[in-house]
Amino acid sequence: MQSHSQGSAPEHRRLILATRNANKVIELRAILAGAGLDLELVGADAYPEIPDVKETGTSFAENALLKAVTLARATGLPAIADDSGLCVDVLGGAPGIFSARWAGRHGDDKANLDLLLAQLSDIDDEHRAAHFACAAALALPDGRERVVEGRLEGTLRHEPAGTGGFGYDPILQPNGETRTCAELTPEEKNAISHRGKAFRALVPVVRELLG
Repeated sequence: MQSHSQGSAPEHRRLILATRNANKVIELRAILAGAGLDLELVGADAYPEIPDVKETGTSFAENALLKAVTLARATGLPAIADDSGLCVDVLGGAPGIFSARWAGRHGDDKANLDLLLAQLSDIDDEHRAAHFACAAALALPDGRERVVEGRLEGTLRHEPAGTGGFGYDPILQPNGETRTCAELTPEEKNAISHRGKAFRALVPVVRELLG
């Protein structure tokens, strides 16, 4: 998959990713390239004139579709979007769709992490089960749309470990692993991650709808 700047590939071979998060664009480009999709993936920052979509849905799937549909309509190009977060059993599935703004300000990873660890400080290991969930949506300008989901089960550490990844990666230890998601290599993480599973599930849908 090419990762050139805007204008380097025919428009119909371009897929827009509804995020301005450079880490996520890199991660998804690696996942989709690994699946052999010959498409140019560009982030939403290639289209700065399009405003960010407010995530007003009540589920990961609703938010992912909202973003993908809005971008597809605005650009006339196929768009994919995802919405993901951490769901903690003992918190009834929270932070869930509020994962990125759990501490009050959107995207403050450290504040979110610190608040969650403080909330769980008295919770013993056997009750620290959690999973990352991801809904990935594909929307075409003609109105066709699809959503698929993926999840990664694990338990929450008491202290962050590792410098890779982003968000809550430093505290989720996948089941069967001795390391957190932030201690895995990008390749190891993509192989098991919620986002990796969701986007690999989206690949046959992209093939089917885009040919």
